[in-house]
This record gives sequence, C-alpha cells and structure tokens, in this order.
Amino acid sequence: MTTPTTSQKSNKAWLGIALVVLTVLVLIFVVWRLDREPRTDDAYAYADTIDVVPEVSGRIVELAVHDNQAVKQGDLLFQIDPRPYQDALTRAKANLVALDKQIELTQRTVNAQQYNAQSVRAAVERARAAATQATDTLHRTAPLLSQGYVSAQDVDLARTAQRATQAELAAAELQAQQAAAAVSGVDALVAQRAVAEAEIAIAELNLEFATVRAPFDGWVVSLKTSTGQFASALKPVFTLIDARHWYVVANFRETELKGIRAGTRANVYLMSDTSQRFRGTVDSISYGVLPNEGGLALPGGLPRIERTLNWVHVAQRFPVKIRVENPNPDLFRIGTSAVAVLYPGRSIDAGHR
Repeated sequence: MTTPTTSQKSNKAWLGIALVVLTVLVLIFVVWRLDREPRTDDAYAYADTIDVVPEVSGRIVELAVHDNQAVKQGDLLFQIDPRPYQDALTRAKANLVALDKQIELTQRTVNAQQYNAQSVRAAVERARAAATQATDTLHRTAPLLSQGYVSAQDVDLARTAQRATQAELAAAELQAQQAAAAVSGVDALVAQRAVAEAEIAIAELNLEFATVRAPFDGWVVSLKTSTGQFASALKPVFTLIDARHWYVVANFRETELKGIRAGTRANVYLMSDTSQRFRGTVDSISYGVLPNEGGLALPGGLPRIERTLNWVHVAQRFPVKIRVENPNPDLFRIGTSAVAVLYPGRSIDAGHR
C-alpha cells in the first residue's frame, strides 16, 4: 500500500521531469527559431550624410536654417555675400563688350588693308600690261631701223620706254608684296573672345555657388555658425542628414549569415518605441570587419566590432545594412538603438513563403 508521502514524492518527481522536458523543448524551439529567423539587438539606425560646403569663399550674409531643422530639396541654406562675384561677372561682360568693339575696329582696318592690297594688285596688272606693250613696241621698231623706216632715236625711245615700264612693274610688284604682308587679321582677337566668354561662364557659376541650397530632403545637424561668419571654400559649415532613406545596421554572427543576401526580408523596431514595427529589406552585407587578433595590421576604414567574450573563441559579427520601408521620421535618428529580425526564406524576389 502506497503511503501519501510516497505518492507526493512521486508526483513531484514527475513534475520535475515534465519541467525539464518542457524547458528542453522550449530551448530547442528557441534555438530553431533563432536559426530560422536570426535576430539581434546589436543594431542602430543610420542614414547617409553629407558635409555642406560652399564652393566659393565669402562672408555669410544670410543663414536661413537653424540646428536640427528639417529642410526640403531646394530650400535656401545660406547665402554668401554675392557682391564680389556679381562685380566679377559685370567686369567679365564689360571685357567681352570692349573686345567685340576692338574686333569691329580691327576688322575695319583689315578691310582697308585688303582694299589697298587689291588696289596695288590692280596697279601691278596695269604696269605689267604697259611693260608688255613697251616690249612689243621695241620688238616691232628695232627691225625697221635697218630698212630706214625709223630712226635710231625712235629705237632708243622704244628701248627706254621698255626699260621704264619694266622698272615700274618691279616697283608695283614690290608694293603688292608689302600690301599683302600688311594685311592683318582678327583671329587672335576672336580667340581672346572665347577666353572672355569662358570667364563670364565661370563668373556666373561662382555667383550661383554663392547661394547654397539643400540638394535633398534632410535634417540640419552640427550647425555651429551664424550670420557674419566667413565661410571658406570646400570647408564644411554643417552636416545634412539624407532623410530620403533610412537604414538599420545590425551586427549578426557569421554563423547566422547563411541564406542572407540582398533583398532578404527583415523586421526592425527602435528601442525608443518598441510598439512600432517597420518592414525592411537587406540592402547589403559587409565584406570586412577589423579583426581583433594582434599581429595583423590592416588599413583604416573597416568597421571595428568588439567581441563580448575575450577568453573564449566566439563567432565574428558582420554588419548587415537593412533598408527600412516607410520609416517614422519622428523616431528615426542616427545612432538610435534598434532590434532587427531577418527572414532568410523571404525576399523581395521570391515573396513571402
């Protein structure tokens, strides 16, 4: 006959066995779930940023934004004093006008030189015709002297006229060469005009650069200046967060990356408000992190991810960049802690399965 004490001990033993079995089953389910849908709380919100830098130097005469302000694409950020660049543009345009006037006057001179050269060439033709006629006259007159039809004086006059016309032809040809050499051109001035037009284009561009506008929707951060500050070209004035796309960068163990690729579905939420869930897709997986083992020197630029246990060998973690769909702009801030869950069996290509 079983005593009550023995029965109670037996019940407790079965209860303990049941609890152990239930614990093991729960552990197996959790491990299976984590293997099927890896998750991590080693994650943070991220967005691309740019340094807002002016491309020209000058004093800031208008600062249209304040720190942590939201801006839209095309909004005025700040205005650099445009007067020096407006003056440069006016001067460049004036130089072009003066050059055009110089080209016009020079062209008139060139035209006159060309007309003179044409006139001298006509004189050469007249002298050549006169020389030809005098030569012909001499050739006809000289044979008549022996026949008594002309006198020796007539022959001498014809020979003198022939020599005179030859001399006049030579002089006219020399003048023609000089006139042709004197004809200049406007090619050099036209080349200078191209330079003047380029200077105008540069001046217009610099004047445009004096007005700095937002290249995209974003948030102004790290603004530590005010109106009156001198801004140097290519030196940052503040940072602009690109609010068009938000990401969660989650560090997953290398053993969890099997089956993960660009396009894999994901769910994320932020620690600032765990009640809101956001869908996303894997944008990319990092191909390198900075190893912690000594003796290996690698160039900077690789992300450093600290391992939590130094006395045992643990799996390395790699950043997985997740693009968030329809992020809440009031919640997402760069660096906000997040939790990410990946679904290796689902992707934007294959859909939900």
